[in-house]
Amino acid sequence: MASFSEQDGITGPGDPDAPVALATLAAYGSLAFPLAAGFIALQVIVPTFYAQTLGLSLSAIGGILLVARLWDMFTDPLVGYLSDRTPARWGRRKLWIIASAPLVAGSVWFVFNPPASIGNAYLLVGALAIYIAGTMTVVPMNAWGAELSSCYHQRSRVAGSRVVFGLAGTLAALLLIDNSSNQALQQSLLAISMLVIAGLIVSVPIAALKVPDRSMATHRGSDLKGIWQLLSRPSPFRRLLLAFLLNGVANAIPATLFLLFVTHVLEQPELAGPVLFLYFVCSAISVPLWVRVSGRFGKHQTWCAAVIGSCLFFAGVPFLGVGDTALYVAIVAGTGLMIGADLALPSAINGDLIEWDAHENGQRRPGLFFALWGTASKLAYALAVGLIFPWLDFIGFDATGSNTPETVRTLALLYGGPSILFKLLAVALMARFPIDEAEHRRLRMALEQGGT
Repeated sequence: MASFSEQDGITGPGDPDAPVALATLAAYGSLAFPLAAGFIALQVIVPTFYAQTLGLSLSAIGGILLVARLWDMFTDPLVGYLSDRTPARWGRRKLWIIASAPLVAGSVWFVFNPPASIGNAYLLVGALAIYIAGTMTVVPMNAWGAELSSCYHQRSRVAGSRVVFGLAGTLAALLLIDNSSNQALQQSLLAISMLVIAGLIVSVPIAALKVPDRSMATHRGSDLKGIWQLLSRPSPFRRLLLAFLLNGVANAIPATLFLLFVTHVLEQPELAGPVLFLYFVCSAISVPLWVRVSGRFGKHQTWCAAVIGSCLFFAGVPFLGVGDTALYVAIVAGTGLMIGADLALPSAINGDLIEWDAHENGQRRPGLFFALWGTASKLAYALAVGLIFPWLDFIGFDATGSNTPETVRTLALLYGGPSILFKLLAVALMARFPIDEAEHRRLRMALEQGGT
């Protein structure tokens, strides 16, 4: 194991355990507001809009988004690598975010405001553009947050700030959703695209001016060959990444099918906006609580407990039908409260593994770590859309017309059933995770002392 000291950039300047200032947390977290607003629309509204309003087939949409996501998976490690190797004179993370902001704005406008008559090629080009632009922003942003502090609990606060602002962006977008008609849905996408652009104009300059970029020390290791090293051998990182992927699939399936579920199973499409708003309000409320609980019981233990709680709430979803609105609203509120831990803690755990990597492999690669993290998240969404939409097409489900009771029941089962299975598999992987607060403290002490 290589020797590392504080000057190698492991702990950063000053007291590594000093609290991150609230103003810094707010400035950093604000970046997540426009990105989250765009992502929720891309994940929840765009697939249904392109099928229901523009007439693209479910199989085509699923295939296109799967291809775009798979391509995006390859760009994540590249961006992480380049971000780690960018000259640090002006801050290697913030330079990427400043440069990518116009690309995010342009691609969002392209995808969210299509002409009336388009083909599959339009969606493919737009999806490729928006995913690549998002990668150029999100990967450096997540690495930047992990570098603001090397303290086990402070990283939870940093991740929590990003989640809170992200949830605020999500809620703002949800307030603009109107699923009452195809025209209303199109106007919703127009409004959300304007919200994203305005959010970027405000948040990017604030973060660039107010948030210190502590990735100034030379990074010795962000080698692309390290991807194989990280993924081919059993390690805490590989275990966490697989658990995150499984849990991501579990979350992406109901998100992808949400509009279809409320429209065809509950037969109340007007509920889409209010129900999603309730879900994310509950998530936002619970984030500070879960961060506090994790400070007492540990991050991975708290995350596992919350995931199990989410499964318990969600178990009744496959059996819902017309008239079960009140029960569905209660389930949404319960799962929303659980998802606060799901949103804040895994990313903080990943940040803790930067010290593990430095100690075990002699390399400090936050950009690469969060690039692979982003790849797992995108793969989860790609698998959800690329598998579930063609499955619906196969059983004869029609997003634009009427369906048999059997196809509607299959939709309800797909909406709820697979998610529980994937979440329980994720819990099984994380139940005995080796990097807790005590182990993280030991790793930091070894690094600060130049230990091996």
